[in-house]
Amino acid sequence: MYHEPIFLTPVFQERIWGGQKLNTEYGYELSYERTGEAWVISAHPHGPNIIQNGSLAGKTLAYLWENHGDLFNKDRSKNEEYPLLVKLLDANDDLSVQVHPDDIFARHVEEVPYGKTECWYILSAEADSEIILGHNAQTKEEMEQMMDNGKWGELLQRKKVRAGDFFYVASGTIHAIGKGMMILEIQQSSDITYRVYDYDRMDDEGNKRQLQLEQAKKVTTVPHVLPHNERTKEKTQGLVSEKLVEAQYFSVYHWTLKGMVSRQLTEDFLQVNVLKGNAEIKVGGQSFALKKGSHFILPHGVQTYELSGDAEFVVSHV
Repeated sequence: MYHEPIFLTPVFQERIWGGQKLNTEYGYELSYERTGEAWVISAHPHGPNIIQNGSLAGKTLAYLWENHGDLFNKDRSKNEEYPLLVKLLDANDDLSVQVHPDDIFARHVEEVPYGKTECWYILSAEADSEIILGHNAQTKEEMEQMMDNGKWGELLQRKKVRAGDFFYVASGTIHAIGKGMMILEIQQSSDITYRVYDYDRMDDEGNKRQLQLEQAKKVTTVPHVLPHNERTKEKTQGLVSEKLVEAQYFSVYHWTLKGMVSRQLTEDFLQVNVLKGNAEIKVGGQSFALKKGSHFILPHGVQTYELSGDAEFVVSHV
């Protein structure tokens, strides 16, 4: 059915910390003054993408996954939901300090299919931008005491960031994205977040946002374990592929294209996000123009494809 890329229309999410960079950087038409997220590859019920092209244009990615699983080499013996979710984030202000559960906790307590392990590719960052990643407590008792006494400066680990940095954030990791950066986030398809600390800020009604400290205490990994990701590069024709992470739930690569490359699709399906530049992809005799802000899936059944142009991508697969 689809021996061509499946192009997707972003779904936008209003957030208290959002801004307008998804418009100024990508030209997206935004419905909200504070747009924090564009869900650019999503079959999640809170924001499934609409298919732009092909015979099922107008249907959702969730519909394709459910009714045309062969496009993803889906294992029909498992009643699973689409496994991944890709977002663009505009952190116009600090995001809350939060943590996500693993699969077991998510299924047994929240009754949802996936926990949330995620990763971040930093697209842009102001000079003083930083993230929170991990904590300093050595025991659960120490962590809970510091949380209860509001000793956030002592508890939280902070790190300066710049464009091109990459971070793997396993479930159970306390984290926060700081203001002044844009991020491409690839994660399990989950929307479960336990808010730990929100800087005592108020919403539009003058209320503090709700925290979920008790759940957070149960799911946070203690002590914090810093993951080690070795970034490796290889060049094929006009493409430099840099492996960012190869992990349990996803593998992620950064591609720099200058010229042309022919490739075989060896994955079940491939998620592609165009970060910069202009390019063209040829599949089965058809050509498709690519530009910054294009997002698509190469489905199972595509055997070979050709990329040409001058562009940067982040690609991912299960």
